[in-house]
Order: sequence, then structure tokens, then C-alpha cells
Amino acid sequence: MRRWLIALSASLPLCAQLAPPVASYDIRASLDAQKHTITGEQTLTWVNDSPDTVPTLQFHLYMNAFRNSRSTFFRESGGQLRGDRAAEDGWGWIQVNSMKLEDGTDLTPRIRCISPDDGNPDDCTVIEVPLSEPVRPGAALRVSMRFTTQLPKVFARTGYRGDFHLAGQWFPKIGVWETKGFRYAEKSGWNCHQFHANSEFYSNYGDYRVELTVPSRFVVGATGELVKRTDDAQRGTSTYWFAQPSVTDFAWTAQPGFLRVERMFEARKQTTPEELASAARLHGISLEDARLSDVKMIALIQPEHAEQTERHFQALATALKYFGLWYGRYPYRTITVVDPPHGAGGAGGMEYPTFITAGTSYRLPRDVLTLELVTVHEFGHQFWMQLVASNEFEESWLDEGFNTYSTGKIVDKVYGGTSLPLTVFGSNLWSWLRLPKLTQASMDRAAHVGTPVRDPLATRAWEFYDSSSYSINSYSRTGVALRTLEALLGEDTMARVMRAYHQRWRFRHPHSRDFQQVVQEVSGRDLDWFFSQFVFGSRKLDYAVSEIRNRRLDTPVGVFEKGGGKQTVTAKEARRRDEEREKRGEKPQYESWVKVERLGDAIAPQEIEIRFRDGHIERRAWDGQGRWAKFTFTRAAEIESATIDPQRRYALDVNLANNSRKADYNTALSTQWSVRLLFWAQNTMLWLTALV
Repeated sequence: MRRWLIALSASLPLCAQLAPPVASYDIRASLDAQKHTITGEQTLTWVNDSPDTVPTLQFHLYMNAFRNSRSTFFRESGGQLRGDRAAEDGWGWIQVNSMKLEDGTDLTPRIRCISPDDGNPDDCTVIEVPLSEPVRPGAALRVSMRFTTQLPKVFARTGYRGDFHLAGQWFPKIGVWETKGFRYAEKSGWNCHQFHANSEFYSNYGDYRVELTVPSRFVVGATGELVKRTDDAQRGTSTYWFAQPSVTDFAWTAQPGFLRVERMFEARKQTTPEELASAARLHGISLEDARLSDVKMIALIQPEHAEQTERHFQALATALKYFGLWYGRYPYRTITVVDPPHGAGGAGGMEYPTFITAGTSYRLPRDVLTLELVTVHEFGHQFWMQLVASNEFEESWLDEGFNTYSTGKIVDKVYGGTSLPLTVFGSNLWSWLRLPKLTQASMDRAAHVGTPVRDPLATRAWEFYDSSSYSINSYSRTGVALRTLEALLGEDTMARVMRAYHQRWRFRHPHSRDFQQVVQEVSGRDLDWFFSQFVFGSRKLDYAVSEIRNRRLDTPVGVFEKGGGKQTVTAKEARRRDEEREKRGEKPQYESWVKVERLGDAIAPQEIEIRFRDGHIERRAWDGQGRWAKFTFTRAAEIESATIDPQRRYALDVNLANNSRKADYNTALSTQWSVRLLFWAQNTMLWLTALV
């Protein structure tokens, strides 16, 4: 089996071989399409690449999250995830039938379920196996296992519906041994978390060689390249051989009804010389380093969605182009996108190495970019989950959030935003009313300001306040934070930051602090104030212009000391002097001031722009430290308006409405209209509720 992997590896681009294999798998599996079970055997080759002596092995058995309602996943999720609900009695599980070392030592009796995160005795998504002889530094261990997997009815990224099967997290998968200091670990040990409601995954790189036997009527797609296929006419089965070096996982799908379509992403046709030259100049690299590779794009489409096939390919090509130009070429030779059938939405919108699931619907309007958004986003995980393999259990923002930011920049650049899917009688009401398209930036910001800031971005997935906080922080709020960082650094500097981070940590496992280090190195700025408050802290940013005052400096009245005596200026005398100045054409002077406030607990340096009625503009800097600051001016013109953060750098500010103020702001009128709008909004909501 290894000979055909070696041949495949030799033909891959050089950058695909940069990940030393730590956890490699030879798997042979068969699908029983009637029972929806997978019978498998695998040999794991695990290399102890640490300086530690490792006494035990720990494995993920992710599929056991679906075996009963007492698992940690079901306790935390209540059987719901991303709007999808687990089917009644649609349980799934995985059973390790045997486990042996290469020398024949039987480890099966030593297998025990552990719950390292919550101590749940009913959870068995992690197992531990003590070893008689510990694994020495640099040594390789081979473990053979036989296992049976019962797929659940489609839910939470995996399962079956009818004759559609998606096998994700379907085999026993070893955890990651982290030595002290690796990813800032305080001590050496296995990083092997339970399967939580909100968490995803974390794995070492390895080489995968997988044989899949399915009924011959099924169409199969999987991680990696299809090396060969053989058919057994007598048994009515077909066996597919797939291989992929330097990846962190393997997933596959099988369904008789798939339309399998291929297209080539031809790099020379998709990118212009000007685009390559621009990327090379921006990042200080050669034209050769900027070039992209050709990639075979494979789509597995439901027949009723055939007319949307080209939209999938166009979205994939867009993602391959811009992720490649911005961060570095895609190093693998294939990318497969799967279109799940109706009713299997829980299997959509998921990412595995070289293999993603998207989602669409019958006759989706062209201006509704659900298909494009999902396809570009899921492909983006090839860069922020696969090529830069962060720990999604502990730092989901490094994957989901980075991908949200990157996806938004691509979709907004190429498509200019999306309409909302308000389809009536086959037409999209949003377009018919000519409503403006929504950018990803605006949607992310709406989610950010619409939810409380309860948790830092860098929070372990199961320790967020709730699933909403996990979702907002991992996706939208990270997108807003990165756009804020881009505004502070400048677009070109941020582009160099993102590529430098990706290139430095490609085929490695970064920590949040590693990203901060790259940001500071590339920008040459100390940004600990930003990361401590908005990544490792949960500060709320809200600055406001609270007051503007203009006072005309007329002739003062009263008793004044002059020439050793007292002089009285009456009101009548003062008016006379002022009238004389006006006749001479002298402009009156004004003493004006602006007050700004820090309403949130976050502190950030601010710029205030003050506009005067004669067109003059003044700008003042404020360190933002105090609760408020006052800026005073004496000029021959009144202040007309003031704006804090006029360039809108701080997308994290939860209320941009209070960032500007006019001198003649009418509080009573504003309150009157606010009350009216609130009245109509409440009544509209009551009316809509009554219709449900």
C-alpha cells in the first residue's frame, strides 16, 4: 500500500511535504448501506516528536458523542446545533473491537473511557490506554485497531439520511501530545479534549492511505486523490483507494444519486501577470513564490441542483485564487465540494482536508449568495484549519474568526455583498425592492453590537457563557476585531501580517500569542493594549461625543482693575462697543468646547475631528485613558460638529451612533422620534408574532 502513496507524494508540490508525519493512518473500511455502519481496521503510526517519554495513549472517539442523551455533547447542546435538531432515536457510536501493538501486545483490555474536561461518567469520546513500555523521544509506535462505527442520522457534521452518507470523525483518532512550552503548555501531556457541543477539532499532521468498499451503485468522494478503483461484480461492491500526505484528518461521502463533475483551476488563466506582480511587490516575494498551482475541482451535486454546479466551481475558483494570492498557494492537487441532499442540512457547511460540504436549495436566486458564502468559507478552512492547524477546542477564533475575516474580504471584493433570501413566488423580494446588498463586514458588526460582550475571543469552546457567545466571538466578533486591527495598521500592513502569520505557521500549530507576535513584528508596533483587551479580555469599546458648547465673547461687563483703580463697564457700554466692532466688520470671537466620553471599560487611543462653521477643521488626539476629556477653542467661528474616530477605525465600538454630534442637536426632537419609532417597532413585532 505504501508504494502508491510514495508515488503520489513525489508528484505533489514541494510545499505539500513540509509537514513531518506524526500521526499517519492506513485504513481499510467497508460501508453497510442498509445498516449505515462502517466496519474498519487501521494501523496508526505515531511518532513521538517530543523530548518526553510518553507512558499512555489517548484517542478521540468522536462518534460516541451521539450514542446517548447523557454524553457531554448532548448535555451541552440539548440535541440542537446550528439550528439543526438530532433525530429521535437516530443514535450513533463507535466501538473499538481490538487494539494491538506491532509486537502482538494486546491493549484491548486496558482501554478505558476518560472525561478530562468535565468528569462526565457517561461520556466516552476520549479513551486512554496505558503502555507497558513508554514511547521514548523520537521513537515510532504502530498500533493496529479494529473498529465498528454506527453513523447517526445526519446531525452535527456527520451521519446518514436515506442513502446519503457522510463519514466525518468516524475512526479512532489519536490526540496531540504537547510538551511543556509547546503552544505555551504549562506541562507536558495529551491534549485530547472531549467532544463538546461547540468545539471542533485538533490533530497532528500525517499521511493517510484509505481503502473504502461500498456498494457499486454508490458515488464516492473523499479527502485526497483517488488512486484507483476496483469492482467486484460478484459481490456488487467497489473499492476505492485514496491517499493524501500531510493532512490532519480524513472524511468521505457516498451516495448513489450524486452527479460527479470535475473542472480544473488553471492558475495561469485565473490570475493575471498584474495580479501576480502586485502580490509579489506587496509581500516582498519573487514572482515564482507568488504563482499559484493548478487544482482539480470536484463537485458532488444533487441532481435537482444541477443548474447550480457552475456556481460551486466559480466560488471554489474565487477562493483558490484569492486565498492563494493573499496567503500562499494551495499545496494539494484536489478540492472536493459536497452538496448534501434535502433534509441533510446538518451535514452541510463543514470542512475537512481537501474535502468540504456546502449547501444550496432548489432555484436559489443568483443575487442570494448563500451558496457562494458557504463554499468560500468552507474552502477557507483549508488555510486556517488545515494548513495552519490551530487548536479549535481551545482557540476557535484562530480558525473560524480568521476565516470569517478572510471570507468577508473575498465575498465583498468579488460579489459586492449579498441580498437576503426573501423569495416570494420564485422572485427575491430583496432585489425586487432594490434594497442595498449586505456586506460581510456589516453583517458581522450587526451581530457584534447585538450581543453582550461576555467572553474573551481566546476562550475554550466549552467555557463560553452560552452557544450564542461561542458563535458570536468565534465568528463575527473576531471578524470585527481583525477589521479593527486592519484599520489601525493600514490595509497593506495587515495584508503582510496575515501572509507572514500563515507562512510562518503553515503545517504547524500556533497559539494566539504567536499571532500577536507576528502582528507586532510586521507592524513594528506594541499592540499589547489591543490584544489584552479584545483578544484575551472582554472589554467593551464605546466612545462618544457628549457635549458641544459655543459662547460668543462679547465685551465683558462689571468692575475691572485698571491703572491701579477700578473701572466699571455697564451693559449699555458693552453693547455700544460690540456694535462699533460690527460696523468695522470685525468678526465676533467664540469660546467653544467639545467634551468626549469613554462609556465602555475598554481603553483605546482616539482622534477627534472638530468642524467649524467657516469650514475650518481641527483634529485632536486623546489617549482615551480618562472617563472624559474637554477640548477648548477660541476662534472667529462656532463649532458646527465633532466626531470621535472619524475614520471609523474601531469597528469594535458598540455604538457608532454616538460618535458624532452637531452643535444644534435637538434632544427633545430626537427623543420624540425615538419614542415614535419604538412604538411602531413594537406594534409591528406584535403583529408578526400573531401571524406565527
